[in-house]
Amino acid sequence: MNPGGGPGLYRYGTYRCLLAPPRGPRAVCAVNFMVILDSQIVILAIPSIETDLGLSASSAQWIVSGYLLSFGGLLLLGGRAGDLLGRRRVFMAGVALFGVSSLACALAPSAGVLVAARVVQGVSAAVMAPTALAILMTTFAEGRKRNTALAFYGGVGGLGATAALLIGGLLTDLFGWQAVFLLNLPVAAALFALAPVLLDESRNTGTESGYDPAGALSITASLGLLIYAVVGAPTAGWASARTLGLLAGGVVLLAAFVAIEARGSAPLVPLRVFRSRILVAGNLVMLFAAMCAFGMSFILSRYAQDVLSLSPIEFGLGTAAMTVGTLVGSFAAQRIVARTGLWPIAATSFVLLGAGLLLLSGVSPDGNYTADLLPGLLVFGPGLGAGTVVGSIAALTGVDEADAGVASGTNTGAFQIRAHRRIRTRLPHRCGLRRHRPPGCRRPPPQATTGEHERRDARR
Repeated sequence: MNPGGGPGLYRYGTYRCLLAPPRGPRAVCAVNFMVILDSQIVILAIPSIETDLGLSASSAQWIVSGYLLSFGGLLLLGGRAGDLLGRRRVFMAGVALFGVSSLACALAPSAGVLVAARVVQGVSAAVMAPTALAILMTTFAEGRKRNTALAFYGGVGGLGATAALLIGGLLTDLFGWQAVFLLNLPVAAALFALAPVLLDESRNTGTESGYDPAGALSITASLGLLIYAVVGAPTAGWASARTLGLLAGGVVLLAAFVAIEARGSAPLVPLRVFRSRILVAGNLVMLFAAMCAFGMSFILSRYAQDVLSLSPIEFGLGTAAMTVGTLVGSFAAQRIVARTGLWPIAATSFVLLGAGLLLLSGVSPDGNYTADLLPGLLVFGPGLGAGTVVGSIAALTGVDEADAGVASGTNTGAFQIRAHRRIRTRLPHRCGLRRHRPPGCRRPPPQATTGEHERRDARR
């Protein structure tokens, strides 16, 4: 453990996570960027995947849902595994599996193979993401230096959510949908090679260092049922017997998990971590940020490409305004959080996110990028950057080193699981989707084209 964080962290502020010793934070910040980027970037490739593999819209949603189902269901288990087995060891195993599963996704010859590879990719992310954040927590002692590192970590996550829109279209248009998965390979290879050099091993060696198979089984099954219920609810109906039965089963298993953890001598998730109001509030901030970012980006992508007839490249370049705004918001929040505290920044983030969504809700079939999308993106970006920064800091404040993995798992899960619900409930039902578009929703493409619109219309 390096509680001091090395000389110079104060001076270089946020950038210190990437530019000077200790170098371990470089790896963990890169992991957060890669995981969030991967969750988002696939959204832009779905139209191409549907065409190449002959998928319907309802089948294509499993490319997203399969990943997030395994990711969300195993996050707490992955975080606790790092606490008990060694954070660096579990981190490297997750990185290796993430790279292999990304290659399998790119080489998938059929829809079934692709969905299966995405499920494995979600398992790897559930192992990799919480251990990465736990390593960051145990590298810095609580205080300004840790807050600086967590601010950068959270800001990088928000940047990944918006950068996916910027580069995803470019990769898909130039190299095909396989490129969005191949993008992970060099990053995963570099992380796996450098982790033994950059990261120190750490684990929980206290009295609660045993295993909790009953708790692991109950919480994994509970989260799996709850997420699966949300996945199928738009098709089966929220009031259907199937949906209600899955939700009831998930709640019963969750109650059983709480009872097991309250009486266990070595609980998977010590319930004491949830007694911290600031931790709970931080996770709620992450929930709100995810709800806004992932739900908005999916609808935005389909509106821009299917209604405004923008190519993936044009759409990606058009989202640069939001990416830059996210950077501005995260850097500004990191700079002033020590003076203002967390909650004024969180409140400002909520206002900006809400105002951005309100502006974007005014889009029309006859709109254009400058009038309909740009104003909302300029407002939304800074709000997302600031929100992810304060959410990460708040959710991990006051957490013991022994509980770093499980606290990191809840923080990551708050962002990903809520994102899953927002994406899934919109997937087959909005006007931007080809197979469910109401008459007149899409305007005719411009007369002067480079061939992209003709190819898209021919595929339809």
